Amino acid sequence: MYGMVSSHAGKHEQQNQGGTSKVSRSLYRRVVNYVKQAWTGVKFALDSEFDDLETPPRYRPDSLESLCRATRFTEAELKRIYRGFKAECPTGVVREDTFKGIYSQFFPQGANANLYAHYVFNTLDQDHSGLLSFEDFVQGLSILSRGSLDEKLRWAFSLYDINGDGRITRSEMTDIVTAVYELMGKFTEPCVDETTVRDKVDCIFQKMDQNRDGIVTLEEFLDCCMSDEDIAQSMAVFDSAF
Repeated sequence: MYGMVSSHAGKHEQQNQGGTSKVSRSLYRRVVNYVKQAWTGVKFALDSEFDDLETPPRYRPDSLESLCRATRFTEAELKRIYRGFKAECPTGVVREDTFKGIYSQFFPQGANANLYAHYVFNTLDQDHSGLLSFEDFVQGLSILSRGSLDEKLRWAFSLYDINGDGRITRSEMTDIVTAVYELMGKFTEPCVDETTVRDKVDCIFQKMDQNRDGIVTLEEFLDCCMSDEDIAQSMAVFDSAF
């Protein structure tokens, strides 16, 4: 969820309030565009011309009927996505290194997508097997492309909640914010250092940690994000039609 970080991004310690706001909006738009490009790129990769591909299956996903119930895709859409998925991953599952390679293709040169891709993979790999199945992938894609704002925010919370204990710590937030800045690469202004990251995390926690106990719960996360128009708009870029 880039929007939560990027919606407040701007030049560090700007003295002019108007200048800070202008830079923040510009950086925010760039990051949102990167996010949209990444997931659109993945969709296009999976929706390429693989109609005639005949790869002997090594792993078969659940039935189309059950996947339709679990996602917001039709049977025809699932068939098309699966053909592309098998073309990229003939074994029917994706390892993290492969996922990183695919993910990095949809970001500008100079961006380091490896760290962020690791956290995305960790979120999609629900059973933490180290392998991403078609079900894992398509369910995540369904939420990000066609889920409600509440569903998208819950997915984003699970991204930030790295260890899956139901709360976001400053350490976890710092790891994700660092990954986001690395993803932004050379487009980050100014050059990011530990102080920049720490200040960004402090800003986020000041807004989200309502009871000041040093952690952000799901309820605090949702309450803050639901009331932030920039975040709502950033999540809306995932809406798509196949």
